[in-house]
Amino acid sequence: MALSVNTNHAALIALQNLNNTQNQLSNTQNMISTGLAVNNAKDNASVWAIAQGQRADINALDSVKMSLDRATSIADVASTAGQSVSDLLNQVKAKVVAAMDPSLNTSSRQALNSDYTSLLAQIKDVVNNASFDGANLLNGSLTSDIQFLANADGSSFITLSVKNMSLGGALITMAGTSSIGTVTLATNLLTQVNQSLVNVNSALGQMGSQASEIQAHNTFVGKLSDVLQTGVGNLVNADMAKESAKLQALQVQQQLGAQALSIANQSPQVILSLFK
Repeated sequence: MALSVNTNHAALIALQNLNNTQNQLSNTQNMISTGLAVNNAKDNASVWAIAQGQRADINALDSVKMSLDRATSIADVASTAGQSVSDLLNQVKAKVVAAMDPSLNTSSRQALNSDYTSLLAQIKDVVNNASFDGANLLNGSLTSDIQFLANADGSSFITLSVKNMSLGGALITMAGTSSIGTVTLATNLLTQVNQSLVNVNSALGQMGSQASEIQAHNTFVGKLSDVLQTGVGNLVNADMAKESAKLQALQVQQQLGAQALSIANQSPQVILSLFK
């Protein structure tokens, strides 16, 4: 190769290699600092686009899980209140049966009727207070069942059914103004109390089934979100052990490249020795 003061080919090659090493070193340091092999579209457009799509689904599943958590809370509150109503109806039945005793004197019958009225008032209070986040399945304030998100597309739903346990309604047929002040009244009410118990217990069974379905689906959504996050990680995460080893190698190459460039830059000095 001819010696020239205008073109230092060796220095140009050394500079190109040093620049290439610098670029690789910069990329490796970026991967180590972010933990990502694909941090933006420039790194790998197709992989980045796929990862972004999966991240959108993961965020949507977070909203689904939030909706299902709310459904669980509403169902839990309604179930707890419903069980209390069932317990109170058992006590109501005991009072009604006791009032069917023809041997009772007036004061005893009045005491039973007072207890009966008090139990009905407790049922009304329990039903009216069975609310979570403004939703009450038991007091008749909702005219239709509640639906909750079930998938990331918002195209599938899980339903919680309304169970109106208000006094004088379809489930609890005794009116709030009913009385067991006489044997006849108590006898007539017993059939309603028995049917109300059957209705309430059946409604509680349905609510329990729906609550179990919601809980199972909520668990599935959580697992699905975890799997998607793992999948995104497989696409974009950097192999830190590999990048650590690569970093050390590039640092050595950087130092050697700088020395090679320094040596190449001294080549034109040889020309001066020819003219001494």
